[in-house]
Amino acid sequence: MSAPPSTRPAPETGGPARRPRSRRATGLVVGLVALGVVLLASLAVGSRGIAPGTVLDVLLHPATRDAGGDLATDAVVVLDQRLPRTLLGLAVGLALGAAGALMQALTRNPLADPGVLGITWGASAAVVLGIVAFGVATVTGYVWFALVGSAVVAVVVYALGQSGRSGATPARLALAGTAIGASLQGAVYAVVLVDSRSFDQFRVWRVGSLSGRDPDALVQVLPFLAVGALLALGVCRALNALALGEETGRALGVKVPQVRAVTGLAIVLLCGGATAACGPVAFVGLAVPHLARWVTGPDQRWVVPYSMVLGALLVVGADVVGRVLASPAELEVAIVTAFVGAPVFLAIARRRRVVAL
Repeated sequence: MSAPPSTRPAPETGGPARRPRSRRATGLVVGLVALGVVLLASLAVGSRGIAPGTVLDVLLHPATRDAGGDLATDAVVVLDQRLPRTLLGLAVGLALGAAGALMQALTRNPLADPGVLGITWGASAAVVLGIVAFGVATVTGYVWFALVGSAVVAVVVYALGQSGRSGATPARLALAGTAIGASLQGAVYAVVLVDSRSFDQFRVWRVGSLSGRDPDALVQVLPFLAVGALLALGVCRALNALALGEETGRALGVKVPQVRAVTGLAIVLLCGGATAACGPVAFVGLAVPHLARWVTGPDQRWVVPYSMVLGALLVVGADVVGRVLASPAELEVAIVTAFVGAPVFLAIARRRRVVAL
């Protein structure tokens, strides 16, 4: 006689999408702790090594002075040089991670990043215009041109992506963004190759670096990044409904055009602000959301916060690695993120089943 079938529930096999909330919350806490460690390392590591204990002492007692009454050298290095740079990396990584998650959710394209929607090249073209036509020569001046350029390209791409009454479809948005980005790329290189002065200035901004940036640039873009982050967190539930299909989303009460507009605005603010502050940084918005979905599943309410933390962790960590590998010089953060992000993305692409968007 055969044994009766077991009434014990079968174990979950659905992967990250079915993981309990407590596990995802624990993972987010672990990510925040790791980010704190990397932030401390960013303040301690460089051509002048500073002990973590000294860094904490300087942060807790910023008026620390040496025997001669002058502000201690370690305090100057930490507060005047490394702290602004670290905060810039934190803000840029958070913004790019969230923007990448929103882009991939909006277009339902796992390869979407700031370049796919043309936002990066919109910022670049506007910066070149500011250099050539208005003589802008500072990062603070680049900020406003980059933001405006990103916004204009986003509006144009959205308009070209319209498809009758159904609105802007993911495929048309991706195609329009790629076409606009390619056109702007050609125009930018045509201008900077003819004008050597513009080429020199554009090259410094285009490299994608946290070093040598004006601290005022972060102050100017911070309100845009903050608003973009709040919009990104606020639109997550609606994006979850849209992932089921537009008709299902409408049936659930989602106003599709408004959700797309708000998501697009958040992307512009996050990408435009981050790119304006430190130049284009590759692979953050592309690879980070995949890592987040691998841990959390497709729920955007978890994907976006995870992407923020992982994006900041990647950018600040890449900056630290760049200082260590090329000490006493350093590698630009965009170079390190390319070396780190490309293998990670290839490993994700080689998986048998990419986590669903």
